[in-house]
Amino acid sequence: MSSGQDSDLKLPIQEVHEMESLSNKNAWDNAAYEGSPPNSPFKVQAIYNPSSFPSNPYGCEEPPVYPEKSQPSSGFCTALSNGIRSLWGTKLTENLTNNPELYVRRTLRELLVYIVFLVDICLLTYGMTSSNTYYYTKVMSDLFLSTAVDTQVTFQTIHSMTDFWDYAQGPLLNGLYWTKWYNSDLISHGPHSFIYYENMLLGVPRIRQIKVMNNSCVVHKDFRKDIIGCYDIYTTDNENKSPIKNGSAWIYYSEKELGGSSHWGKITVYSGGGYYQDLKTNLNESAAILQDLKDNLWLDRGTRAIFIDFSVYNANINLFCVIRLVVEFPATGGAIPSSQFRTVKLIRYINNWDFFIIACEIIFCIFILYYIVEEILELKLHKLQYFKCIWNCLDLVVILLSLLSIGFHIFRTIKVNILMGALLTDPESYADFEFLAFWQTQYNNMNAVNLFFAWIKIFKYISFNKTMTQLSSTLARCAKDILGFAIMFFIVFFAYAQLGYLLFGTQVQNFSTFLKCIFTQFRIILGDFNFDEIDDANRILGPIYFVTYVFFVFFVLLNMFLAIINDTYSEVKADLSNQKSELQITDIIKQGYNKALMKLKLKKERISDVQKTLQSGSKKLDFEDFRSNLKDLGHSDQEINDTFARYDHDDNKVLDEEEQMRMRNELEEKKIALNAEIEKLGKNMDKSPVFNRSADFDNVKNNSNKPNGSVTKEEFQALERQVVQLEHSIRNIISKVHAISAKLETMEKGKDTKGKLLQSIPENEKRDPMENL
Repeated sequence: MSSGQDSDLKLPIQEVHEMESLSNKNAWDNAAYEGSPPNSPFKVQAIYNPSSFPSNPYGCEEPPVYPEKSQPSSGFCTALSNGIRSLWGTKLTENLTNNPELYVRRTLRELLVYIVFLVDICLLTYGMTSSNTYYYTKVMSDLFLSTAVDTQVTFQTIHSMTDFWDYAQGPLLNGLYWTKWYNSDLISHGPHSFIYYENMLLGVPRIRQIKVMNNSCVVHKDFRKDIIGCYDIYTTDNENKSPIKNGSAWIYYSEKELGGSSHWGKITVYSGGGYYQDLKTNLNESAAILQDLKDNLWLDRGTRAIFIDFSVYNANINLFCVIRLVVEFPATGGAIPSSQFRTVKLIRYINNWDFFIIACEIIFCIFILYYIVEEILELKLHKLQYFKCIWNCLDLVVILLSLLSIGFHIFRTIKVNILMGALLTDPESYADFEFLAFWQTQYNNMNAVNLFFAWIKIFKYISFNKTMTQLSSTLARCAKDILGFAIMFFIVFFAYAQLGYLLFGTQVQNFSTFLKCIFTQFRIILGDFNFDEIDDANRILGPIYFVTYVFFVFFVLLNMFLAIINDTYSEVKADLSNQKSELQITDIIKQGYNKALMKLKLKKERISDVQKTLQSGSKKLDFEDFRSNLKDLGHSDQEINDTFARYDHDDNKVLDEEEQMRMRNELEEKKIALNAEIEKLGKNMDKSPVFNRSADFDNVKNNSNKPNGSVTKEEFQALERQVVQLEHSIRNIISKVHAISAKLETMEKGKDTKGKLLQSIPENEKRDPMENL
């Protein structure tokens, strides 16, 4: 045979150790991988069935159209393009429908990358919060809402304008200005007040009121003689903007002039303008200002709301608390107090943890840039079909919210530096942190929503598993039924809400508005209700409303909804159980484990062959002897040459005693290391639940008498020994093929004596040499 044929024979010798090339030639594979030898009593089922794999990994109504890949061309641009494609390659940018194993591997890679991103965004989100936030808010709210003095009036018990002045001149001033220790010693902290000795009052507090004009409503003609003046409910149209007299407390300022913002109170929404008065940095001057406003009747019948705004900062925990106390004076008379405490972290970078968050922010920006490029590539490939997939829309939402958070973070940092600089130059001015606190709160809310979507997005990467798709499949299949049921449900629900509002709205707080009625009825479904309030409001229609609502909504409609979900879930579960087993991540791990184990054992055998050759040699081992011994054991020429050259330092084609000793020592060390690694892999196999699955050994289960159908370690090792024996048989066959090939090559060289040689060969050897095997 020719030399080319000889080289072809050498290649399988190397590949037989890897157990890969034979599978491409319809031969048997290692049973530890996927198949079993044809004559083996154990027939191991394939780990996955390609036909059971979903034909459309894109997850949309129609499969994506992948462009035909052109033949690769040489050059830097091609290498760069391939590198970018591999970096941003996903299961949506490549056609993996015919390669389930690669599909699972690519999905697993995307999942691992996304988990790193998810950990990073969690660190960022929780790095902006602290458990001290709640306690800080509670301390401030207890001080300004529940503290009373001699008049026993607290902010929560304000019911009139008189109560408001009692509170403002008592608990409010005492809470804002701390001038003495508990032993009556004076506190010397300069112009600033330190609330609870720890929280610095930033700037001065501001009191602002909003009024409506007189005669803004119409008095009935029968009462015009007795009622002089009419003040309507607050709207922007009837807001009083006329000056009363000199001084900021008596002159109207617009929302733009004050740099304020609107406020959503309990009754209505109020603008950020009005009449305002700034207090001072000490108790006595502020008390004098409040007394002057009270004496001059600053609050009157036209007052609809009064706001008290101030901010405090605690350097111990690096938190700002922006406080707004609101008292609304409705047109009905009386007063309705409400409050707003926004505890936020505006100064970000102070301690080591904050500097660690900086690193996380940089990583977050890199991830966002990476995902932007990824989505652009997918959008370029799939065009409008890209938006048919709900997961792609979720990707865009996460990216958009992330970009908004990055932009606001930069804006907030700049704005805080400007505001703090202005405050330090004039500590007696009003520190308006309301704007920053509001947007910081919205920023935290946006991050919370973004983190929620980021967690939900994990289903995108585990949806290839049929168990993980039960939720999405159930919701998708029963969507039309739920939509039809929702129409029927909300017709009945809103009818009861209107009935409850009209029946009990004048007496029961939970039914005072239509929106409250809706939430109250949801609470009734969950068992949170007060029947006595309904019964006291209407002794006849109250019980009728309650009993009929509970019967139709709770017992009938709610159970219909649950029945729709249960029936659909049963159908989905039945369909999934009938599907063939797909490739799982555990199968990928098991394949990798078995391949690693086999490679280690084959490598160990090669080392043993070399050790046997060394033991049979003399003090000087010639290369030809070394080669002939290993050649008989099935090693390739390349392996023999590389092994010999590694220890033949003088390059004389002879291994002396020292070189042989060095080879023995190194081979023994490698063998010990391989034994340890094989033992370690074996222990991991015994402990890992991945290898306890009987689904991969169906035929072994059929031939076993054990009820659970599991494969013991002894059975697995017996199967493994059969594999090794078959490998040795194949190695001997290949060695004989080499011998016959050499013989035939010698025969071809003797052209002149060809006829004589053929006559000298017995008749049984003239047949095909492969038959002698």
